[in-house]
Amino acid sequence: MKVDVIGDVHGCLEELLELFEKMGYKNDGDVPLHPEGRTPVFVGDLTDRGPYSIDVIRLVYRLVIEKDVARYVPGNHCDKLYRYFLGNPVTHKHGLETTVEEYEALSKEQQVDIKRMFMKLYDECPLYLEIPEVNAVIAHAGIKERYIGQSGKKVKSFVLYGDTTGEFHENGMPVRRDWAAHYKGDKWIVYGHTPVREPRFKNKTVNIDTGCVFGGALTAFRLPEEKLVMVPSKQEEVPEKFRAFED
Repeated sequence: MKVDVIGDVHGCLEELLELFEKMGYKNDGDVPLHPEGRTPVFVGDLTDRGPYSIDVIRLVYRLVIEKDVARYVPGNHCDKLYRYFLGNPVTHKHGLETTVEEYEALSKEQQVDIKRMFMKLYDECPLYLEIPEVNAVIAHAGIKERYIGQSGKKVKSFVLYGDTTGEFHENGMPVRRDWAAHYKGDKWIVYGHTPVREPRFKNKTVNIDTGCVFGGALTAFRLPEEKLVMVPSKQEEVPEKFRAFED
């Protein structure tokens, strides 16, 4: 098995299609497929902030549900959109407002279709994905070694939001502990969630959220080759959204 783990897309459809092309995928009807049968794996946060969240939902649904040629795990933005579709009270901030605006511009029939697609995608996905063939675990915000194989509220919170302290930086971003610095496992942990200028390797973990929606890049990590493929963003740069680590 060979996989291409794709970082946070956030509605950046053009960059996603360009990334597929750069990795050698070819269009087969309405989906990109790799001639060697490689499997794309989406690390969550498909929507919000970027320009084409609805089309990203459509594409990932076709790949994961209809064609069964890709895999997906949810991010915190996915979880919030799911709760919005359930009718739960959620604030239309931090990017959700852009997806809702796209959604509300659709016809009623299209809205029903998109809601059905996304909820089915979310309902059928695992919280995190273990891929023993390439010795990897894919989790949106990462996962502690002792949580692998477990579930529950504490695990879900960590996988979706990271190792948060409950405090906030001056820019409103939550303070997160550097869990990757303490990871000692022998499985690859491939994650996103926290935008960084370059993919961050720490122990046997790699953060591939290179902030495409903030003007950075969209990144894929290929396994078992342990190779990176990146395409530059077409979005406006927002420097304050990127986090720097003292490695």
